Amino acid sequence: MNPLFYSALSPGAVSLSPSDFAGAASLAAAGGFAGLEIPVTSLGAETDDASIRRILESNRLRPAGWGLPVEWRRDEAVWKEGLKNLPAWAKRAAALGSDRCSTWVLSFSDECAFDENLAFHVERLNPIAAILADHGCRFGLEYLGPRTIREGHRHAFIHTAEEMLRLCRLVGPLTGLLLDSWHWFTAGETIDSILKLSASDVVYVHVNDAPEGIPLDQQIDNRRCLPGATGVIPIGSFLEALVRIGYDGPVVPEPFDANLATMADDRARVAAAGDSMRAIWKVAGF
Repeated sequence: MNPLFYSALSPGAVSLSPSDFAGAASLAAAGGFAGLEIPVTSLGAETDDASIRRILESNRLRPAGWGLPVEWRRDEAVWKEGLKNLPAWAKRAAALGSDRCSTWVLSFSDECAFDENLAFHVERLNPIAAILADHGCRFGLEYLGPRTIREGHRHAFIHTAEEMLRLCRLVGPLTGLLLDSWHWFTAGETIDSILKLSASDVVYVHVNDAPEGIPLDQQIDNRRCLPGATGVIPIGSFLEALVRIGYDGPVVPEPFDANLATMADDRARVAAAGDSMRAIWKVAGF
Protein backbone atom coordinates (compact mmCIF):
# COMPACT_ATOMS: atom_id res chain seq x y z
CA MET A 1 0.00 0.00 0.00
CA ASN A 2 1.18 3.48 -0.86
CA PRO A 3 -0.70 6.15 1.13
CA LEU A 4 -1.53 9.52 -0.39
CA PHE A 5 -1.43 11.09 3.08
CA TYR A 6 1.70 12.21 4.96
CA SER A 7 2.89 12.75 8.52
CA ALA A 8 2.82 16.34 9.77
CA LEU A 9 3.83 17.99 13.02
CA SER A 10 1.68 20.20 15.24
CA PRO A 11 4.24 21.58 17.74
CA GLY A 12 1.76 22.28 20.53
CA ALA A 13 0.20 18.82 20.29
CA VAL A 14 3.47 17.19 21.38
CA SER A 15 4.46 19.78 24.02
CA LEU A 16 7.01 21.61 21.85
CA SER A 17 7.90 25.24 22.48
CA PRO A 18 10.03 26.42 19.53
CA SER A 19 10.90 30.10 19.63
CA ASP A 20 9.99 30.73 16.00
CA PHE A 21 8.74 29.10 12.81
CA ALA A 22 12.24 28.32 11.59
CA GLY A 23 12.91 26.48 14.84
CA ALA A 24 9.69 24.48 14.50
CA ALA A 25 10.57 23.55 10.92
CA SER A 26 14.03 22.39 11.94
CA LEU A 27 12.54 20.19 14.67
CA ALA A 28 9.94 18.73 12.30
CA ALA A 29 12.61 17.85 9.74
CA ALA A 30 14.84 16.30 12.40
CA GLY A 31 11.91 14.18 13.56
CA GLY A 32 11.33 12.83 10.06
CA PHE A 33 8.03 14.59 9.44
CA ALA A 34 6.94 15.45 5.91
CA GLY A 35 4.77 18.41 6.88
CA LEU A 36 4.34 21.17 9.46
CA GLU A 37 1.26 23.04 10.60
CA ILE A 38 1.25 26.75 9.83
CA PRO A 39 0.56 29.18 12.73
CA VAL A 40 -1.05 31.67 10.36
CA THR A 41 -2.03 34.23 12.99
CA SER A 42 1.29 34.26 14.84
CA LEU A 43 3.80 34.38 11.98
CA GLY A 44 3.89 38.15 12.23
CA ALA A 45 4.02 40.71 9.45
CA GLU A 46 7.83 40.78 9.75
CA THR A 47 7.99 37.18 8.47
CA ASP A 48 7.06 37.48 4.81
CA ASP A 49 5.51 34.68 2.81
CA ALA A 50 8.62 34.13 0.71
CA SER A 51 10.66 33.55 3.87
CA ILE A 52 8.12 31.04 5.19
CA ARG A 53 8.17 29.17 1.88
CA ARG A 54 11.99 29.11 1.92
CA ILE A 55 11.99 27.70 5.45
CA LEU A 56 9.59 24.94 4.41
CA GLU A 57 11.48 24.14 1.22
CA SER A 58 14.90 24.08 2.91
CA ASN A 59 13.56 21.56 5.43
CA ARG A 60 11.70 19.57 2.75
CA LEU A 61 8.37 20.13 4.49
CA ARG A 62 4.88 20.49 3.12
CA PRO A 63 2.57 23.14 4.59
CA ALA A 64 -0.06 21.30 6.64
CA GLY A 65 -3.21 22.86 8.09
CA TRP A 66 -3.99 25.66 10.51
CA GLY A 67 -6.31 26.03 13.48
CA LEU A 68 -9.36 28.26 13.12
CA PRO A 69 -8.59 31.55 14.91
CA VAL A 70 -12.23 32.68 15.18
CA GLU A 71 -13.79 32.51 18.68
CA TRP A 72 -17.14 31.32 17.35
CA ARG A 73 -18.35 29.73 20.63
CA ARG A 74 -18.37 33.05 22.53
CA ASP A 75 -20.72 36.03 22.34
CA GLU A 76 -21.83 37.47 19.02
CA ALA A 77 -19.53 40.50 19.10
CA VAL A 78 -16.41 38.36 19.55
CA TRP A 79 -17.53 36.00 16.77
CA LYS A 80 -18.17 38.85 14.35
CA GLU A 81 -14.80 40.43 15.14
CA GLY A 82 -13.14 37.15 14.24
CA LEU A 83 -15.10 37.00 10.99
CA LYS A 84 -13.71 40.42 10.04
CA ASN A 85 -10.13 39.16 10.39
CA LEU A 86 -10.64 35.73 8.83
CA PRO A 87 -10.40 36.75 5.14
CA ALA A 88 -6.88 38.14 5.65
CA TRP A 89 -5.79 35.03 7.53
CA ALA A 90 -7.33 32.73 4.92
CA LYS A 91 -5.67 34.70 2.12
CA ARG A 92 -2.26 34.32 3.77
CA ALA A 93 -2.78 30.63 4.45
CA ALA A 94 -3.72 30.08 0.81
CA ALA A 95 -0.62 31.96 -0.33
CA LEU A 96 1.50 29.65 1.81
CA GLY A 97 -0.17 26.52 0.44
CA SER A 98 -2.02 25.70 3.66
CA ASP A 99 -5.53 24.92 2.45
CA ARG A 100 -7.04 23.02 5.40
CA CYS A 101 -8.40 24.75 8.50
CA SER A 102 -10.08 23.07 11.46
CA THR A 103 -11.91 23.49 14.74
CA TRP A 104 -13.60 21.25 17.31
CA VAL A 105 -17.20 21.02 18.47
CA LEU A 106 -18.27 20.35 22.06
CA SER A 107 -20.32 17.18 22.51
CA PHE A 108 -22.71 18.65 25.08
CA SER A 109 -24.65 21.72 26.12
CA ASP A 110 -26.15 22.77 29.42
CA GLU A 111 -28.39 25.34 27.75
CA CYS A 112 -29.59 23.99 24.39
CA ALA A 113 -31.29 20.77 23.35
CA PHE A 114 -29.87 19.04 20.27
CA ASP A 115 -31.86 20.77 17.51
CA GLU A 116 -31.42 24.25 18.98
CA ASN A 117 -27.70 23.64 19.41
CA LEU A 118 -27.46 22.36 15.84
CA ALA A 119 -29.06 25.56 14.56
CA PHE A 120 -26.59 27.64 16.61
CA HIS A 121 -23.62 25.78 15.10
CA VAL A 122 -24.92 26.19 11.56
CA GLU A 123 -25.43 29.92 12.13
CA ARG A 124 -21.95 30.44 13.58
CA LEU A 125 -19.99 28.13 11.26
CA ASN A 126 -21.66 28.78 7.90
CA PRO A 127 -20.06 32.23 7.31
CA ILE A 128 -16.69 30.82 8.40
CA ALA A 129 -16.95 28.01 5.85
CA ALA A 130 -17.97 30.49 3.15
CA ILE A 131 -14.95 32.75 3.81
CA LEU A 132 -12.58 29.78 3.81
CA ALA A 133 -14.12 28.43 0.59
CA ASP A 134 -13.61 31.81 -1.06
CA HIS A 135 -9.87 31.21 -0.58
CA GLY A 136 -9.95 27.55 -1.62
CA CYS A 137 -9.58 26.31 1.96
CA ARG A 138 -11.34 23.20 3.26
CA PHE A 139 -12.91 23.31 6.74
CA GLY A 140 -12.56 20.36 9.15
CA LEU A 141 -14.91 19.86 12.12
CA GLU A 142 -13.80 17.55 14.93
CA TYR A 143 -16.28 15.62 17.05
CA LEU A 144 -15.43 14.55 20.62
CA GLY A 145 -16.08 10.88 21.27
CA PRO A 146 -15.58 10.08 24.97
CA ARG A 147 -18.65 9.49 27.09
CA THR A 148 -16.82 11.09 30.02
CA ILE A 149 -16.95 14.51 28.29
CA ARG A 150 -20.76 14.39 28.07
CA GLU A 151 -21.39 13.04 31.57
CA GLY A 152 -22.93 15.53 34.00
CA HIS A 153 -24.29 17.80 31.29
CA ARG A 154 -27.97 18.32 30.46
CA HIS A 155 -27.90 17.76 26.71
CA ALA A 156 -25.69 15.48 24.61
CA PHE A 157 -24.60 16.83 21.23
CA ILE A 158 -22.65 15.57 18.22
CA HIS A 159 -20.15 12.84 19.15
CA THR A 160 -19.94 10.53 16.10
CA ALA A 161 -18.74 10.85 12.51
CA GLU A 162 -22.26 10.33 11.15
CA GLU A 163 -23.69 13.14 13.26
CA MET A 164 -20.81 15.44 12.40
CA LEU A 165 -21.21 14.82 8.68
CA ARG A 166 -24.80 16.01 9.00
CA LEU A 167 -23.53 19.28 10.49
CA CYS A 168 -20.81 19.54 7.82
CA ARG A 169 -23.38 19.35 5.06
CA LEU A 170 -25.49 22.03 6.70
CA VAL A 171 -22.48 24.29 7.28
CA GLY A 172 -21.57 24.51 3.63
CA PRO A 173 -18.91 24.23 0.96
CA LEU A 174 -15.64 22.33 1.41
CA THR A 175 -16.60 21.27 4.97
CA GLY A 176 -15.82 17.78 6.28
CA LEU A 177 -14.44 15.85 9.22
CA LEU A 178 -11.36 16.27 11.28
CA LEU A 179 -11.13 12.55 12.03
CA ASP A 180 -9.22 11.81 15.23
CA SER A 181 -8.42 8.15 16.00
CA TRP A 182 -9.00 8.79 19.73
CA HIS A 183 -12.48 10.22 19.23
CA TRP A 184 -13.33 7.59 16.62
CA PHE A 185 -12.31 4.85 19.06
CA THR A 186 -13.95 6.32 22.17
CA ALA A 187 -17.19 6.91 20.24
CA GLY A 188 -17.32 3.13 19.72
CA GLU A 189 -17.01 3.44 15.96
CA THR A 190 -15.63 0.77 13.64
CA ILE A 191 -13.48 0.47 10.53
CA ASP A 192 -16.71 0.17 8.55
CA SER A 193 -17.69 3.65 9.72
CA ILE A 194 -14.54 4.99 8.02
CA LEU A 195 -15.07 2.94 4.88
CA LYS A 196 -18.50 4.53 4.48
CA LEU A 197 -16.77 7.90 4.05
CA SER A 198 -15.38 9.37 0.85
CA ALA A 199 -12.08 11.19 0.53
CA SER A 200 -13.96 14.50 0.34
CA ASP A 201 -15.61 13.75 3.72
CA VAL A 202 -12.25 13.84 5.57
CA VAL A 203 -10.35 17.13 5.75
CA TYR A 204 -7.78 16.37 8.46
CA VAL A 205 -6.60 13.44 10.60
CA HIS A 206 -5.17 13.16 14.13
CA VAL A 207 -3.64 9.95 15.51
CA ASN A 208 -2.89 8.78 19.05
CA ASP A 209 -3.40 5.79 21.35
CA ALA A 210 -5.30 5.06 24.56
CA PRO A 211 -3.96 3.86 27.92
CA GLU A 212 -4.37 0.18 28.71
CA GLY A 213 -6.73 -1.31 31.27
CA ILE A 214 -9.41 1.41 31.12
CA PRO A 215 -12.94 0.54 29.93
CA LEU A 216 -14.01 2.38 26.79
CA ASP A 217 -16.67 4.46 28.54
CA GLN A 218 -14.17 5.55 31.22
CA GLN A 219 -11.44 6.90 28.92
CA ILE A 220 -10.52 10.53 29.72
CA ASP A 221 -9.88 12.88 26.80
CA ASN A 222 -6.59 14.43 27.93
CA ARG A 223 -5.04 11.13 29.04
CA ARG A 224 -3.75 9.63 25.83
CA CYS A 225 -0.59 8.04 24.48
CA LEU A 226 1.65 8.40 21.45
CA PRO A 227 0.31 6.65 18.35
CA GLY A 228 0.90 2.91 18.52
CA ALA A 229 2.25 3.02 22.08
CA THR A 230 -0.23 0.58 23.60
CA GLY A 231 -2.10 -0.96 20.67
CA VAL A 232 -5.45 -0.27 22.34
CA ILE A 233 -6.54 1.75 19.30
CA PRO A 234 -6.24 -0.41 16.13
CA ILE A 235 -4.16 2.21 14.35
CA GLY A 236 -2.98 -0.04 11.53
CA SER A 237 -6.55 -0.78 10.46
CA PHE A 238 -7.47 2.89 10.91
CA LEU A 239 -4.71 3.99 8.52
CA GLU A 240 -5.47 1.20 6.06
CA ALA A 241 -9.09 2.41 5.93
CA LEU A 242 -7.88 5.94 5.14
CA VAL A 243 -5.87 4.54 2.24
CA ARG A 244 -8.92 2.69 0.94
CA ILE A 245 -11.09 5.83 0.88
CA GLY A 246 -8.29 7.87 -0.74
CA TYR A 247 -7.55 10.38 2.02
CA ASP A 248 -4.69 12.62 0.84
CA GLY A 249 -3.97 15.13 3.62
CA PRO A 250 -1.85 15.46 6.76
CA VAL A 251 -1.82 12.86 9.54
CA VAL A 252 -0.87 14.60 12.78
CA PRO A 253 0.07 13.00 16.13
CA GLU A 254 -2.00 14.48 18.96
CA PRO A 255 -1.22 12.31 21.98
CA PHE A 256 -1.66 14.72 24.93
CA ASP A 257 0.86 12.38 26.58
CA ALA A 258 2.06 13.61 29.97
CA ASN A 259 5.29 11.64 29.53
CA LEU A 260 6.34 13.95 26.69
CA ALA A 261 6.44 16.93 29.03
CA THR A 262 8.96 15.14 31.24
CA MET A 263 11.47 14.67 28.40
CA ALA A 264 14.65 16.68 28.42
CA ASP A 265 13.93 19.04 25.55
CA ASP A 266 11.99 19.71 22.36
CA ARG A 267 14.31 17.59 20.23
CA ALA A 268 13.65 14.53 22.42
CA ARG A 269 9.89 15.13 22.28
CA VAL A 270 9.76 15.48 18.51
CA ALA A 271 12.02 12.45 18.10
CA ALA A 272 9.58 10.37 20.15
CA ALA A 273 6.66 11.64 18.10
CA GLY A 274 8.47 10.98 14.82
CA ASP A 275 9.44 7.47 15.92
CA SER A 276 5.79 6.76 16.77
CA MET A 277 4.66 7.84 13.31
CA ARG A 278 7.21 5.63 11.57
CA ALA A 279 6.13 2.74 13.78
CA ILE A 280 2.44 3.04 12.90
CA TRP A 281 3.29 3.40 9.20
CA LYS A 282 5.08 0.06 9.56
CA VAL A 283 2.14 -1.51 11.42
CA ALA A 284 -0.12 -0.45 8.55
CA GLY A 285 2.28 -2.00 6.05
CA PHE A 286 3.43 1.19 4.33
